[in-house]
Amino acid sequence: MTKLLTAKQAGKILGVNDSRVRQFILEGRLPATKFANAWMIQERDLEKVANRRTGRPKQKTKKGG
Repeated sequence: MTKLLTAKQAGKILGVNDSRVRQFILEGRLPATKFANAWMIQERDLEKVANRRTGRPKQKTKKGG
């Protein structure tokens, strides 16, 4: 049986805060089930976001002037 984790526990494993974990859930990148006020994530599903790109996307710079 797979272990269930809270968003906070999942964040600790992934090296991000629980807000970022909830963002993954809301974007559909991380499956989860909501029980009362807590999102519960299956531990095996963490690998779906473990190999993500980190940081912000690079912005295009405007040339000219």
